[in-house]
Amino acid sequence: MSFTDGEVTAILLSLRIALVAALVSLPFAIWVAFLLARRDFWGRAVLNGLVHLPLVLPPVVTGYLLLTTFGRRGAIGSALESCCGIVLSFRWTGAVLAAAIMAFPLIVRAIRLSMEAVDPKIEAAASTLGASPLMVFVTVTLPLSLPGILAGAILGFAKALGEFGATITFVSNIPGETQTIASAIYGYTQTPGGEAGTWRLMIVSIIIAMIALLLSELCARRISRRGLDL
Repeated sequence: MSFTDGEVTAILLSLRIALVAALVSLPFAIWVAFLLARRDFWGRAVLNGLVHLPLVLPPVVTGYLLLTTFGRRGAIGSALESCCGIVLSFRWTGAVLAAAIMAFPLIVRAIRLSMEAVDPKIEAAASTLGASPLMVFVTVTLPLSLPGILAGAILGFAKALGEFGATITFVSNIPGETQTIASAIYGYTQTPGGEAGTWRLMIVSIIIAMIALLLSELCARRISRRGLDL
């Protein structure tokens, strides 16, 4: 199976975008998951709804919202360009933003479930020994939630890797710049004789996704075993 230079570029760019999106999302996802799992506050249901909104909205809607907000004429996009020279629309960095937003709910959910599986009595015991809330989080909650954090990061990576609707709406399908595996497959389906390229990229997508899902399943089993041990 021989890949063209454009296909190799699309594969490498997809891996780069998915990896950066997962890594950038992870700290925010940990913080939001902790709030939802361990804090009771006004607006908690609203926050939970906002976090999961990308899962139920059509991806094109999310992409258009990103375009109108972070595009060069958008409120945030124009400010970023004027003060920092940062342009997100029609750039690979914009693809990272779109992929991160679409993957964020899955990452938060996996981490939240893992944190909720941590026995609050263990955290309370650490507090009674004089640990501050931050130390309890760093030394108890975070280590015990590590399998869920890993599972969430892997799921987020897999979701970001396959993101299409929001990405193509926000950053288009520019070869070498924003053309990911998904958008390259779409381009092949619109091109006569593109069946071979479609199948090559589909096989690569399936292999990468299966590896990610298997790793996520291993992390989930680790969570289950830990819960039984506790």
